[in-house]
Amino acid sequence: MSSQFMFILDKTAGDSRARRGRLITPRGVVETPAYMPVGTQAAVKAMRPDDLKAIGAQIILNNTYHLRLRPGEDIVREAGGAHRFMGWDRPILTDSGGFQVFSLSKIRKVTEDGVEFRSHIDGSRRFMSPEDSIAVQDALGSDIAMAFDECVAYPCDEAQAAAAAERTYRWARRCKSAHKRGDQALFGIAQGAFYEKTRRESARQLADLDFPGYGIGGLSVGEPKPCMYDMLETVTDELPKDKPRYLMGVGSPDCLIEGTRRGVDMFDCVLATRIARNGTVFSRDGRLNLRNAAFARDFNPIDADCDCPTCRDFSRAYLRHLFISGEMLGAMLASAHNLRFLLRMMEEMRSAIENDTLGEYRRRFLDRYDLTKRF
Repeated sequence: MSSQFMFILDKTAGDSRARRGRLITPRGVVETPAYMPVGTQAAVKAMRPDDLKAIGAQIILNNTYHLRLRPGEDIVREAGGAHRFMGWDRPILTDSGGFQVFSLSKIRKVTEDGVEFRSHIDGSRRFMSPEDSIAVQDALGSDIAMAFDECVAYPCDEAQAAAAAERTYRWARRCKSAHKRGDQALFGIAQGAFYEKTRRESARQLADLDFPGYGIGGLSVGEPKPCMYDMLETVTDELPKDKPRYLMGVGSPDCLIEGTRRGVDMFDCVLATRIARNGTVFSRDGRLNLRNAAFARDFNPIDADCDCPTCRDFSRAYLRHLFISGEMLGAMLASAHNLRFLLRMMEEMRSAIENDTLGEYRRRFLDRYDLTKRF
């Protein structure tokens, strides 16, 4: 790892695999376990950078696939990199684009060289190789880059899972060879779908390449949550204890708790801002759909326990009015609340790990948080 990067593991929980650490980057320290708001196209939807800082965001995610298509990595480079381009001076992690090629392009051809696909914007034919992904991330200037990987669907057969994991390993070696930027850490990604043997082998292979951190990919793609949790335990068994682990694309409250208990240090997901734009918000009792008529005269905050600006200044009735009226302020206020809700959860879990009370925190949170009810 570059001397500008360091992962310090301060404590492992006594009753689980949960870890409390610090990821040192050129643009600041990320306290872990951490949740990263997603700014796919160099913008966290409905949020200004200063607002993200005010609610406690330490690091955000940008995406290589999307920024390559629009506006193009050359424009971002000319602007001074993603940080200058979007006005964010804290750490940025860039996803490699592998998952987006898998999920957004209905027509794609995977070969050893890379992936040929059609743009979801205009249908134009495009190609991305491991070296291309690294070059784009170099131009974006992120603090953490991700190796290009192949993700497979759920369900898939074991042969498909093994072939994709082996290709991901070969691509990871090419990414490492192509990566030259000294102020940027490159993380590998373990794949293997939902087969324990394949997951273990992928994690071991990636660990042998000695990346400064590791993504856990190919989960939260439609599988039952218990299956995801089993695979997390399998992978974290094999990954180095002194390197950060990043569970990619996972960010519901229950999954943040269960992932943390299984030794994950970093999370990201679009869920918080996506559901906010539709009027759905997190509360300690479960999700609330603020469009419901039941909230028309409800002058309470979204969550009485929340310290976000939305809960401090506005009521459920007012937010419902904004959504019913089509006012964009509704999405802004709901997004700020949902992100703060998750960021505060991570703060609480970091404290619980330090105090050896994470098991108690989990029981208390999940006993109250209704996973099925939608008010």
